[in-house]
Amino acid sequence: MNESCCTIRTDFPRPAKELIEKFRGVPVSNLVDAMFGEFSLPSGLRPVNQVPLLGPAFTVQCPPGDNLMFHKSLDMVQPGDIIVIDAGGYTERGIVGELMTSFTRLHGCAGIVVYGAIRDVEPLRKMDFPVYALAASPNTPFQNGPGTINEPIAIGHTVVWPGDIISGDQDGLTVIPPLKAEAILKKALAIDTHEAQVMATMEKDRTWDRPFVEKKLQELHCEYL
Repeated sequence: MNESCCTIRTDFPRPAKELIEKFRGVPVSNLVDAMFGEFSLPSGLRPVNQVPLLGPAFTVQCPPGDNLMFHKSLDMVQPGDIIVIDAGGYTERGIVGELMTSFTRLHGCAGIVVYGAIRDVEPLRKMDFPVYALAASPNTPFQNGPGTINEPIAIGHTVVWPGDIISGDQDGLTVIPPLKAEAILKKALAIDTHEAQVMATMEKDRTWDRPFVEKKLQELHCEYL
């Protein structure tokens, strides 16, 4: 039994790039709808810029305000990976800044998600590189550890496993389990097609058929005055 509080898993299975690319451009809201409202990450995780995010999760767990394990991950991350950091939701120390983000970008990383705080917001905002975080803080991070790399982490109420597909746009972030990815994509694309048809009818006829509204009001015995 490993009793260490500091664990580094050197590698993990990643979904095929062809599978991941099928999700590019699919709205996150439609993906979440396809998963019945599950697997979204906390709404407080907001994008620093407007660059969409997509790739397999490379997971990092750090103590609040500490970025030692994130530093170690910089030497391990593979091109296309999304570094997803569980920093406990602590926002009083920025554990990701311009230098670290630039290093990951130059080595092919596809984005960073920080369940915690970042710093150097202005340079990050100008980068052609997606970063999501809860907040910004100029306070200096610790570098003491412990933590984990490529172990399951909890971001809010959602568990993220290494290799899960992470998709992000201006609405937020979602986690797609690879084994269910094809079925989720099929549902999300069907939702997108349906919404386009509804919009076309709305623009043409100024109508929107929503029978569920009256049905539910009848069930509630709604009284019209």
